[in-house]
Amino acid sequence: MFGGKKTSAPQNQIDSLIGAGTHIDGNINFSGGLRVDGHITGNITAVGDKPSTLVLSDQAVVEGKIQVSHAVINGTVAGAIHGSEYVELQPKARISGDVHYKSMEIQLGASVDGMLHHLDNAQLDNKVVALIPAAHGD
Repeated sequence: MFGGKKTSAPQNQIDSLIGAGTHIDGNINFSGGLRVDGHITGNITAVGDKPSTLVLSDQAVVEGKIQVSHAVINGTVAGAIHGSEYVELQPKARISGDVHYKSMEIQLGASVDGMLHHLDNAQLDNKVVALIPAAHGD
């Protein structure tokens, strides 16, 4: 809250737009910023090491998993959302699926039919240490 922790800044520029009336069947991989006003049946994944931002307008419908660093959602999502940094659910957001987030803002009117999973730094780093049982010499 007061210094110490650094989060990556969201992408302020929208590089790509999927307009209203557009329906895409298939997965979308993007970098930078993506705004969706249309309908997507497939997964949306941000690629690369730089921060990414996905903006879903109130007209947007996504049927699939979303994996980005920053998400601003005001539309309908049927699938899991993985926001490695920040997820904002605006008033018309309708989520049917789990939401994984590091920090989150939910505005009055948004709804989630699923579980909210807070990601701590250990989960974000994906550092897994296997436990090996100690050998007992009897």
